[in-house]
Amino acid sequence: MARYTGPRTKIARKFKDPIFGPDKSYERKNYPPGQHGQSRRRSKLSEYGMQLQEKQKAKYTYGMLERQFKKLFHKASTKKGITGQNLMKLIESRLDNVVYRLGIAPTRAAARQLVNHRHITLNGKINNIPSTLVVPGDIIAVRERSKSLEVVTNSLSGRSNPYSWLEWDSAMFSGKFMNYPEREDIPENINEQAIVELYSK
Repeated sequence: MARYTGPRTKIARKFKDPIFGPDKSYERKNYPPGQHGQSRRRSKLSEYGMQLQEKQKAKYTYGMLERQFKKLFHKASTKKGITGQNLMKLIESRLDNVVYRLGIAPTRAAARQLVNHRHITLNGKINNIPSTLVVPGDIIAVRERSKSLEVVTNSLSGRSNPYSWLEWDSAMFSGKFMNYPEREDIPENINEQAIVELYSK
């Protein structure tokens, strides 16, 4: 499946936000990319432009394609509650994102690769589909023969668990998805209401 594999710092600079995590290159050049850099005057974004930018930012942050994103938005819009918050909760419940939040992988891209390569189990069964939506009560674990993988051990050695909706068992190399997170608990700097307005046009 197609994925963005280009320069990540360039994308982070485009959105003026280190969406892929700590980035020393971004800290040195935290202005939009381009030949003229900081000296270039940029026109103010239109309302549509701002809404489109928020959608693109969310897609890059979570590593999703347009079709996947639109499908999740449709699902969020059919659920009770605020559509934008429902969307963020559904995106956060993707298997690759949960693997990343649990600290099993250092980045979402690494988490997606672990899932694709059959290193992760969901409720005791191997699951190699990163877009799988987990539900409260699901158990996400590292496959027995994959527990010694360097990427896994290195990531877990420095992990902490700031997320109240996840529970981690270090002895079993497994985590439990306790419940859907509230919007204020999700640290990503995304204006989901702008995305809702974009799709509502």
